[in-house]
Amino acid sequence: MSSAPTSEQRAPRRRGRVASFVLDDHRYVLLGTSAVAAVGMLLSSQPRPAMSFLANAFTVELVMYYLLAAWLVLAAVALIFKLTHWKNYDETAPFTKPAVARVLRYASYVVWAMTLVLVVDRVVMSVASAWSVAVTATSRPTDDMLESMCYILWNGRQTFITGFVTTVELAVIGTVVAFFLALLLVFCRIQTVDRPDNDFIRFWKKAGAGFAKVYSTVVRGTPMMVQAMVIYFGVFGLFRMTSLSTTQINGIWTTFLAGLVTITLNSTAYMMEVLRGGIESVDPGQMEAARSLGLSQWQAMRKVVFPQGIKYSIPGLSNELVINIKDSSVLSVIGTFDLMFATTTVAGIYYQQFQTALISTVVYLCLTMFASWLLGRFARRFDVKVEALGSTSDTPVKVEE
Repeated sequence: MSSAPTSEQRAPRRRGRVASFVLDDHRYVLLGTSAVAAVGMLLSSQPRPAMSFLANAFTVELVMYYLLAAWLVLAAVALIFKLTHWKNYDETAPFTKPAVARVLRYASYVVWAMTLVLVVDRVVMSVASAWSVAVTATSRPTDDMLESMCYILWNGRQTFITGFVTTVELAVIGTVVAFFLALLLVFCRIQTVDRPDNDFIRFWKKAGAGFAKVYSTVVRGTPMMVQAMVIYFGVFGLFRMTSLSTTQINGIWTTFLAGLVTITLNSTAYMMEVLRGGIESVDPGQMEAARSLGLSQWQAMRKVVFPQGIKYSIPGLSNELVINIKDSSVLSVIGTFDLMFATTTVAGIYYQQFQTALISTVVYLCLTMFASWLLGRFARRFDVKVEALGSTSDTPVKVEE
């Protein structure tokens, strides 16, 4: 039987791990910061915007440029040394020395700081300069794309705001309503026939489970765009069978309501499967223990299994909101005035589809990133792991037997 290693035996191992960490760390510093330095040099070579605060500090910017270049040269030297001494690089390279590695780390902070200054001067101040020109221009600037985009955003702001608000309303309301519908359907989906059940209860349990299976398969197996068209025009056709005029029907069955119904029904199917996966992740012994204590199947599900299953499902349920923000763009096919419809409208006014699409891309990205941040904080409050974002099209459709 071998004895535990002594402190003297463990010391070389610790020193080896520390040396390996320092070696790997300096490689990451050189490689990662080299990319940052290259970006900084690229920005420095760009023309200064009108509001540049480095316009009157040519000497300072020149020093920054050469310091960034010096870092790239140092990284190139380290790379060449690695290629020529790859067998004994760890022992011969001066960059692996702890003191040198420490200096490299502090120098990398300086490189990052200089690049950040150049980002603010070239990017942020360029946007500020373009915005100041756009808000005072009487016609769309044609010489500068950034100024043109700012002009389109400023003059079409009411249209964009309306579409933005509609997108948020559709995503939030649709997700919340879909959650409660998914709770109902997942309860029907996981029902099993219990011994004390009479024929009436057995029938409804089987019917409910069958309906939930078919609903999930049909909704998850068809695109939301097609569902929106079927729901909107189908219900509109039913109203046409009455004595209501087209104007009256449009006042009742609006494109917003049709889009909300579409998102709700679509999200219900996906959230039901997320909840089912969370519930099935609960140890079956929990249900058996609850039943052994005299609880009915409904009581055991409601008091024991459901609370745990919902906790496991929080990341997937949260991401459904982000997915709905993005997927709501397909509702423009039925005329729902969301952000995508607003983008198409503004693009038709200024005949600039590309620039307008870039504006909506930035808006969608900021909206989804903010929603992801909020949902991540919400999930961490329940001590659950945050999952990566996806889309409804990423989820495979499982056809029930």
